[in-house]
Amino acid sequence: MKGRQWISNALVFALAILSSGCGTAREKAAPCKRPANLSSYASTGDECGPMTSVNSDRAAALAAIQNLATGHEE
Repeated sequence: MKGRQWISNALVFALAILSSGCGTAREKAAPCKRPANLSSYASTGDECGPMTSVNSDRAAALAAIQNLATGHEE
């Protein structure tokens, strides 16, 4: 009877250790203790400006991709 209790206690202890998870103390810390720029999508205040079209000529862009895919170099 005492042997079963010892095994039961060992299993509970092992389960407690495994359920605590892995990771450093920093990884387990509450998000409210971390800086906002590391834990959210908060704005950093840097403005990028308006988006602009990079490849306005679709045929030329597809031809360049095809050249890269086939390995032909100019």
